[in-house]
Amino acid sequence: MKGKSAIRSLRSGRSWRRKMRFLISNQLGMWLKVNGEFRQKGSTSKMIFDVPALVAYISEFMTLLPGDVISTGTPPGVGLGMKPPQYLKAGDVVELGIDGLGESRQEVVDYK
Repeated sequence: MKGKSAIRSLRSGRSWRRKMRFLISNQLGMWLKVNGEFRQKGSTSKMIFDVPALVAYISEFMTLLPGDVISTGTPPGVGLGMKPPQYLKAGDVVELGIDGLGESRQEVVDYK
């Protein structure tokens, strides 16, 4: 959760709103590549709690509004867990996608 909570770390837009109903599915494939190499491949079907259960639980202690995003865990393959650890560096290209939602591509730049 720490990395997903940082300001400007979770880019989202209007196109998500049209697809939110689709995201209730518990069979969405998701993937991530770094420099063209798959690092993560998984499915929402492997989550410990399905999307409706997460929404129900969180709704017990906070109000969810249209457009809210619930950040969850990630499939295996995080760079920190590799031996040796593999961290992103300037120039790396990160591509990710979720079935039915879309894809995204970012290039890592030096922090200034």
